[in-house]
Amino acid sequence: MPATVEIAVFWPFFVYFGCVIVLVAGMVGVSYVLGSRHWERATGAPFESGIVTTGSARVGVPANFYLVAMLFVIFDLESVFLFAWAAVVRQVGWTGYVGACVFIVMMAAALVYLWRVGALEGR
Repeated sequence: MPATVEIAVFWPFFVYFGCVIVLVAGMVGVSYVLGSRHWERATGAPFESGIVTTGSARVGVPANFYLVAMLFVIFDLESVFLFAWAAVVRQVGWTGYVGACVFIVMMAAALVYLWRVGALEGR
C-alpha cells in the first residue's frame, strides 16, 4: 500500500514531465516542418554579430586577461554575499554585522595584496 501512496503523491510531477516532453517534441517538430531550407554560398560561413569573420579564431589571449576576469568573478561574488547579508541584516544582528565586517576586511586585504603584487596592472 505505501507504493500506491507514493505514486499518488507524485502524479503532478508525471503530468508536468509529460507536458514538457510533448511541448519540446512539438517545438522541434514545428521547427522541422516550417524551418527554412536554403543552402547558399555563405550559409555555412561563421558570422560574428552579422559580420563575416576575418583572421583566425586561435588568437592567443594574454594571461592578464584571465587574471582580471578571475578577480572580477571573485569580487563580484563578494557583492553577492553582501547583498544577501543586507537582506537579513535585522535578523542576524550584531553577530552578522561583525561577520560582514570581517569579510569586508578580508576582501580589502586581498585587494591590497593583489594591488601590491601588480596583478591589477594592465600590461
